[in-house]
Amino acid sequence: MFCEDFLKCGIAGWCIEVLWTGWCSCLSHNLSMTATTSLLMFPIYGLAALIRPLYAKIKGLPVILRGLIYMICIFLIEYTTGSVLQYLHICPWNYNSSKYNINGLIRLDYAPCWFVVGLFFEKLLNPVQSGSHADKQQVKNC
Repeated sequence: MFCEDFLKCGIAGWCIEVLWTGWCSCLSHNLSMTATTSLLMFPIYGLAALIRPLYAKIKGLPVILRGLIYMICIFLIEYTTGSVLQYLHICPWNYNSSKYNINGLIRLDYAPCWFVVGLFFEKLLNPVQSGSHADKQQVKNC
């Protein structure tokens, strides 16, 4: 199951990054909407597969708290993997020019994005379990 989740999250992460960088490109008046990512990002996004076992432990918490927990975890993974990649001189991102960066590895102004992305991965990995009470009732009635 973890391998399947890892692949699913890696691919979804790549797609999110391409959409994000393409959108940012468009906002910078690059109408070709050029988007970029790195092959190194696949295993980093793949680590979002860890959300499934985490969700099993926190599913009773309100969505706001779960989103905050995922956001913190994403920041920790981004910082940790970025530190390793930076040490190896192969880190594909550098946030030093951003006002709210920490060591050029994470951007605190991305917190809302990581909050939403964490909840997206929760839904991707637990399509039936996560969601509203009405969704759960509908599944029970099937």
